[in-house]
Amino acid sequence: MTANPTSNDADLTAAPVPVRPAATVMIIRDAQHGEPGIEVFMLRRTLNAVFGSGMYVYPGGRVEATDGDDIDRAFRLAAIRECFEEAGVLLAHTPGTFETITDGHPALAARVGVHDGSIDLLTLCQQHDLQPAIEQLVWVAHWITPKGESSRRFDTRFYLVPAPPGQTSTHDDNETIASLWTRPADALQRQADGELTMMPPTITTLQMLLPFTSVAQAMTTSRTWPMPRCVLPKLRLDAEGKLIGIAMPDDADYDTLD
Repeated sequence: MTANPTSNDADLTAAPVPVRPAATVMIIRDAQHGEPGIEVFMLRRTLNAVFGSGMYVYPGGRVEATDGDDIDRAFRLAAIRECFEEAGVLLAHTPGTFETITDGHPALAARVGVHDGSIDLLTLCQQHDLQPAIEQLVWVAHWITPKGESSRRFDTRFYLVPAPPGQTSTHDDNETIASLWTRPADALQRQADGELTMMPPTITTLQMLLPFTSVAQAMTTSRTWPMPRCVLPKLRLDAEGKLIGIAMPDDADYDTLD
């Protein structure tokens, strides 16, 4: 989804684009300086990306067939895999504990292999006697890309997870070209000032994090939330079929749009 639609967007009358399942993960940590609060890890997508080029996003990507047939588990495994590929953070722990691994663990050396597909995430975990930290992820948002907006559409689940203590996070310098830890309020202000470009789901989920003053509070509270409502924005088009805006489900004209 584009954050700032313009009148020269691609043709919106093309054949329908299939919706692909995807997962993204909001890694949070307690604020490192200043007042109490939390920080979230964000990446800037490469300028050559087909979808969301140059946008600031969270680590994420498509659900693959290798993630299995259990839908909930598959989305969570995809989030963990993409987090490892794009942020270098492996959300995994030894069986029977909830202690995630730290820098220097041999499994972390497989980041490139997992990214290029030569190493399977579950196989990697088995080789190092690890379990994906599926239970640590909290599903907090659910968005579907609007019809007709892009050559790619995604049915995306957003997960919240604490940053593993002792693991360094950094962009991959491939699909992503920059990264930062930021307070949600600061990221939103920079977006409003035109410094960071974001898609509507990113802006909305950052707003969701604003009330929290600690990771513990964020995780405890989010676990009490009901299953996320699926949000499907719609495109506002002018008389010539050009994109002029995005309508959200609560907007007055939402039900009048295709």
